Amino acid sequence: MKARPHSGERVSEANEPRERSGASVVPASERVRGAGAAKPAGQMIDAHQHYWRYDAAQYDWIDDSMAALRRDFLPPDAKREMDAHDVAGCVAVQARQSLDETRWLLDLADRYAFIRGVVGWIDLQGDVDAQLDPLVSRPALVGVRHIVQGEADGFLERPAFLAGIARLERPGLAYDILVFARQLPAAVAFARRFPRQRFVLDHLGKPDVRGGELETWHRHLEAMAALPNVCCKLSGLVTEADWRAWTPARLRPYLDAALDAFGPERLMVGSDWPVCLVAATYAETLALVRDAIGEYSTDERHRMLSGTAMDFWNLR
Repeated sequence: MKARPHSGERVSEANEPRERSGASVVPASERVRGAGAAKPAGQMIDAHQHYWRYDAAQYDWIDDSMAALRRDFLPPDAKREMDAHDVAGCVAVQARQSLDETRWLLDLADRYAFIRGVVGWIDLQGDVDAQLDPLVSRPALVGVRHIVQGEADGFLERPAFLAGIARLERPGLAYDILVFARQLPAAVAFARRFPRQRFVLDHLGKPDVRGGELETWHRHLEAMAALPNVCCKLSGLVTEADWRAWTPARLRPYLDAALDAFGPERLMVGSDWPVCLVAATYAETLALVRDAIGEYSTDERHRMLSGTAMDFWNLR
């Protein structure tokens, strides 16, 4: 993989999103920089969006620092942003560990054709086949996710959870790995157990960008990338950084590390909308990645912006 110069300072070493700090606000013009000037050929697939009808009890993780998220976020809201930024379709990802939410997301996909796939939730420690039987006939269901970042250490070694993961290969469902950086070694060992199962790492394994930790995370990311059945989403970085003071230069080393580790063939781009809005606009979030991949060939950019997601999930 060709090396790329970092655009600016190098971070020394790299969550629910991390809380804002008291640092001064960086102007949007500096944060966006090129504002996506490295325009990719063709439209993209946003590989990571969430939808919800806000309820304080069901979304209690949305605390006062994220008050902007305390409202409904629905497909028509996302579509306005997508249309303005050359995004053709998206994958909706679960935000609650609820079968009801999974069914609701599938209903939304039936209604809105631009939702190309749904990554839902099932209880992987329960009767997986019984839960999936009524769902696998829904063509939008392409994967499953559990919010492992909120679980105790050792969760990825639980026999019941491992048995559930083993049941995903038969219906051809992928699995999204959502962990903090400190959980990456366990996640690597977990993914290594299932060489035929398709995995995608959400948000680059959530490096501690705000704390400036890079080296240890990078080493574990490379170990994950060594597994050929694992892809990675270029997503979620703005909320791992200081929400008010992040810059592309501060985030670029993390993007470059993922680009070098996984390469265009196993990378996809996700906005993490609307969670990203606590730290950046939809335009800023996409511009950050579009600028970072601007030096790649047209075919490589197309691969990251749509091809990997289309192939990984067999999207229509």
